[in-house]
Amino acid sequence: MSASIPAPPQANVQERPLRTLWGDAWRRFRRDRLALFGTATLLLIILGCVVGPLIYTASPSQIDFSRSQLPPSWAHPFGTNDLGQDVLARVLRGGRVSLSVGITSMLVAITMGTLIGAISGFYGGWIDVALMRFTDLFLSLPQLPLLLLVIFLFRESLRRLAGPETGIFILVVLVIGSLNWMSVARLVRASFLSVREMDFVLAARAIGAPARRLIWVHIFPNVLSPVIVAATLSVGTAIITESTLSFLGLGFPPDVPTWGRLLFDARNYLEQAPHMAFFPGLMIFLTVLSINFVGDGLRDALDPQMRQR
Repeated sequence: MSASIPAPPQANVQERPLRTLWGDAWRRFRRDRLALFGTATLLLIILGCVVGPLIYTASPSQIDFSRSQLPPSWAHPFGTNDLGQDVLARVLRGGRVSLSVGITSMLVAITMGTLIGAISGFYGGWIDVALMRFTDLFLSLPQLPLLLLVIFLFRESLRRLAGPETGIFILVVLVIGSLNWMSVARLVRASFLSVREMDFVLAARAIGAPARRLIWVHIFPNVLSPVIVAATLSVGTAIITESTLSFLGLGFPPDVPTWGRLLFDARNYLEQAPHMAFFPGLMIFLTVLSINFVGDGLRDALDPQMRQR
């Protein structure tokens, strides 16, 4: 009777988890301490502006001259302004408007830049030349004087048409967004010029895929990473631009306390009540700095060369 031959022991082979683009990007992103700090700070600011007024119930518009220019205290953590209004309540209320302007303007700029860049990079030829000269034209315009001119000319018409707050919001968003799409268009165009010559795009073209499918199904997902980074950074640019307009007195009306408007109201009280300008300026600084940290972290995390390493 022959003895049975024992089977060789099987080595314990641990299967590696499946790697994905977004999984690798998240692992690289969370190793960036500045990006994590920016994300946490930005989420805290957004949460404070959205939920804060529900918890801190002080009125942002109630006038009480007996409390004029009070310094920060337990009753008023950010102090009061020249009208006795609570600065913290106005900062939280204004943050909603400033962040809404930044995000909506970013959507306008990203939409315009992506469409123009995608069409220019995919079709090439005279279409590419015409769209890039159109982009160069907008790049050559002085943005701040043009912003001031457009808002000065059209703000009263939109106020009568859509109301004092909604009309100015639409005007500011459209003007800021329509003057910040050029860098996105150039970035998307460069990516399309590179990706459209790859083998999988040529194969899809060979089997008769229409141009619309080639652009949005085959090419655009492969250029989405730089678009996300550009979208993140453009939010900070829009917030600064809106604050500049409000500081110059051409933004929202006085009863809408955006961060820029709060700085505008505090310009004559810097010596008597510096807290009136300090806290709105601090919110603008922290928001834009956090957005820049997040954008830099996303740029490194979504870099294909980092993925190959």
